[in-house]
Amino acid sequence: MKTRLSSLTLVALVFSPAFAFAEIAAPQYPPHAIADSQLRALPRTAQGREYQLHVALPASYAKEPGKRYPTLYVTDGYWDFPTIKVNHDNLVYDRVIPELIIVGLGYAGENLDYGSLRQWELSPVPVGDAGEASGHAADFLQTLEQTIIPFIEREYRADPSYRVLAGSSLGGMFTLYTMYSKPALFQGYIASSPAVMLQNDWMFRYEEAFAKTGKPIKARLYITGAENEWPSFLDGIKRFNERIVSRKHEGLVHKFRLIDGERHAGTKSESYVRGMRFVFSPLAPETGPMPDRTF
Repeated sequence: MKTRLSSLTLVALVFSPAFAFAEIAAPQYPPHAIADSQLRALPRTAQGREYQLHVALPASYAKEPGKRYPTLYVTDGYWDFPTIKVNHDNLVYDRVIPELIIVGLGYAGENLDYGSLRQWELSPVPVGDAGEASGHAADFLQTLEQTIIPFIEREYRADPSYRVLAGSSLGGMFTLYTMYSKPALFQGYIASSPAVMLQNDWMFRYEEAFAKTGKPIKARLYITGAENEWPSFLDGIKRFNERIVSRKHEGLVHKFRLIDGERHAGTKSESYVRGMRFVFSPLAPETGPMPDRTF
């Protein structure tokens, strides 16, 4: 009887949750990290915003200490920085863009509500019911121009003569807003599915006010829309693109692409790949088909 009780006790222990957890808990492995990248937290701004930058350095950065690199800034870095980085590496391998310093714009802290945070700075007008918790793009642009860009160009060998700004959705709207607000700040813009129809086409009125100034836009602009995103959203993008075409801004080199078969977020990868190729094409090491080789 003693033997039987001992066996039952052993079975109970083996199948008890505590014992099972102790015995079969998954081993702890180090988290995956993006090579040649850093996180840089910035001091709190006057508006109480705490920004964190995701910075990726070119593979040749340490080997060529005298070289400066074009810089690509992308909004929503917590989401889009990895996509940009991976696609950048592929395009550099193909020699169709130069090596870049990539800067993802994000926030410091853990377990953050990115959806709410991004509404504060990426839209120049209130978003939905967010009220004062949105619509502060002017403040964010000021921080970008006066704090973030100088920080990057002080801490890294970033070439101030060629900067590009990229973003998707609200980030795409911020990209266009920046182009019209500070047309000389960047030399290239990638607006992936920009939310141009917010607040009853506010961006259309802002663009019209800029057009009346007659100022040139000496930059390259790449805009996309997703074929299967919300019809009214896509209609706004198409109408805005037609507006840009009609302006014929001096110095602006512009291209639009409809990403077939994709919905709103699914357009990012192709938008950034083709966008990088377009805006950095003046600096491309090679163009056209790859030269043949022996395999």
